[in-house]
Amino acid sequence: MRKTFLALAGAAACTTLAITGLNAQGAPDAAEMDTTAITSGTYSADPAHTLVVWGLDHLGFNDYFGIFGDITGTLQLDTDDISNSSVEMTIPISQVTVASEGLRDHLLRAGQDGAEPDFFGPDPEPARFVSTAVHRTGDQSAHIMGDLTFNGETNPITIEAELAGMGTNGMNQKETVGFHGTTTITRSEWGLDWGTQFGLGDEVELEITAAFEKD
Repeated sequence: MRKTFLALAGAAACTTLAITGLNAQGAPDAAEMDTTAITSGTYSADPAHTLVVWGLDHLGFNDYFGIFGDITGTLQLDTDDISNSSVEMTIPISQVTVASEGLRDHLLRAGQDGAEPDFFGPDPEPARFVSTAVHRTGDQSAHIMGDLTFNGETNPITIEAELAGMGTNGMNQKETVGFHGTTTITRSEWGLDWGTQFGLGDEVELEITAAFEKD
């Protein structure tokens, strides 16, 4: 059930995603941001403050949520032409966080009697997202198209992203930009369809909150 959302898809795994994407102290509200102050260059994801939150329908009764953290990646930002920008992210599936320890064990346990695991299984490979195109949709928003790989499968996804914050991080003095993003994936497309036959949701909503610090 969760495999799909976790994937991220890697997002970022991607997060009550509209959560605080920036660790920049005193970062301005979105309406007040002077985006001309953002500079082009290479930025690295802050793994302590970059998250992917996933959620899916639990048997038609309610929604269930989990989080991926310790996400790494690189943003190549071209402020003159956003379409020249790119991003790649790596999400450690093995470090999934959920409220139930029993569920976490289920997500990561091996299949019984040599069968395939229900979900990720032990020691799953990290999920990876690599952008293929970036299209501006507004002054502070864009669609990021790319390939999400996990569980041995690769499929295209589109992330709806918006600038969440910008400025100098007061703790380490690094130029920082933060983004929120959302996308929905169908987990069975990544070979993770366990439980769909008795009502576990196939669609997984991913919410991403990412902070990038300039190298």
